[in-house]
Amino acid sequence: MRLIKLKDVMHSTGLARSTIYKYIAEDGFPKPVPLGGRAVAWVEGEIQDWIMERIEQRELSHA
Repeated sequence: MRLIKLKDVMHSTGLARSTIYKYIAEDGFPKPVPLGGRAVAWVEGEIQDWIMERIEQRELSHA
């Protein structure tokens, strides 16, 4: 299991920081893991799963 920082999440998803936190507030994105203080990171596998769900939704909508 690997934890990734916000910069890597933004790079992987193509989303801006504000959009990521908006989706988190709407329960539409994986929640970050607190690391202490103000530091957080995301479970890389959960981000990859979220991306795959978006791809599957696209494929279903075009079927």
